[in-house]
Amino acid sequence: MDLTDKVAIVTGAGQGIGRAVALRLAAAGATIVIVELNRQVGETVANEIEELGRKALVIEANVSKLDQVQRMAQQTLETFDQIDILVNNAGIAGRTATLPDLDESDWDAVMDVNLKGVFFCCKAVINPMIERRYGKIISVASIAGKEGTPTLIPYSASKAGVICLTKALAKEVTEYRINVNCVSPAVIETPILEQVAPATIAYMVSKIPLGRVGKLEEVAAVVHFLASDDASFVTGQCYDVSGGRATY
Repeated sequence: MDLTDKVAIVTGAGQGIGRAVALRLAAAGATIVIVELNRQVGETVANEIEELGRKALVIEANVSKLDQVQRMAQQTLETFDQIDILVNNAGIAGRTATLPDLDESDWDAVMDVNLKGVFFCCKAVINPMIERRYGKIISVASIAGKEGTPTLIPYSASKAGVICLTKALAKEVTEYRINVNCVSPAVIETPILEQVAPATIAYMVSKIPLGRVGKLEEVAAVVHFLASDDASFVTGQCYDVSGGRATY
C-alpha cells in the first residue's frame, strides 16, 4: 500500500483520527496537507511527519466555509501540483441532548461541519481529480449514521448524510478512476469523546460485541487501505470499524 509521490489532504489532522491517518499515510510515503482550525496543533503534526522524512503543509481553514475550502485546494495545487487523496475527517459531536431540548443552532452547527464540510471539500478537489483521471476520497462517517445514537440526533443525521453522499458521488465519477468510500467507526478513543456525556459513551460501548472502544490506529489502517491502489475495485462503500457492532 505504497503512497510514494501521492499528495493527501487530511482535514482535522491535528488530533485524534485525523492525526493518526496523517501519520499513517506519511509513513507509507505520502506528502500530507494538514487542514486545521488551530494552526499550532497542525504544526505539531507537521513536525512529526517531517521527522518521518516526508513533506507536510499546514493550511488553516474552516471546512464549513466554502471560500476557505477553495483556498485550501488552490494552495495545495500551487504547492504540489496535484491532489491524489482527500480524507474528510473534520467533525464535531455537537451538544448531547434529547430532541425537545435541541434548537436550530444545535442542528446547524453540526451539519455545517460534518456534512456541508464534506460537500465543500469534495467539491473543491473533484475537478482536479477528474482532470488527472485519478483520485481517492475517504470520509469519516460513524456507526451513528447507520443506527442512530440517542441524544446525538444532529450528529447521527449528519453522518448518515456522509454515507449517502459517498455512495452517490462514487457513482458519478467511476469513469475517471476516482474511488469514493467512507469508514464508520464505533466509539474510538479520541478527544471528541470529551464532548459526549459519560452515559452516552457507556450506551455506545454496550452495543459493541468486542466490548471496548476502538483505537485510532485501527481506523487509520482502514483509511490507508482505501487510499491505496490496493483498493482500486472498492468504491461507494462504507467500511465499518465497529468491533462487530454493525454487520451491514
